[in-house]
Amino acid sequence: MIFHKTTLQDAYLLEVEKRGDDRGFFTRTFCAAEFREQGIEISFVQQNSSFSAEKGTLRGMHKQNAPHAEDKLVRCIKGSIVDIIVDLRPESSTFKKWEAFELSETNRKELLVPRGFGHGFQTLEDNVEVTYLVSNYYTPEAESGVRHDDPAFGIEWPLPITVMSDKDRNWPLFEG
Repeated sequence: MIFHKTTLQDAYLLEVEKRGDDRGFFTRTFCAAEFREQGIEISFVQQNSSFSAEKGTLRGMHKQNAPHAEDKLVRCIKGSIVDIIVDLRPESSTFKKWEAFELSETNRKELLVPRGFGHGFQTLEDNVEVTYLVSNYYTPEAESGVRHDDPAFGIEWPLPITVMSDKDRNWPLFEG
């Protein structure tokens, strides 16, 4: 795995290294030892998957609050998305900054989203599936989020939003 630091503190974009032959290819999508070599100690406890039927679907901006905060390792296994993260950690040097990443079944990149970040994505085509490992169990009472269009961040989504849940549309404006 190749780890690329992003402009946001503690967030990484990962490239997988494919090994191929006549059958196709093999690649590793997570290795605790390789993460440790980068100084990243994570233990994943759950894997989640989402499917979005329509291009322009927006999911986010989600986060789990402490003590149930979670790191995520996100990858798009069908179609393509723009994945956006925003640093919501007041003590961070990149507090309130955001960055966007294209993840797709073609580029096979993965995004490591540190605990304390808001996370969301928008589908760039129809019939998209995203899967992600998380370092903590989902706890409904710890769920929170911020608005996708909050002026505190100025996030620029690539497409008009076609589908979004009421919950995501109604997250509060950021106070911080």
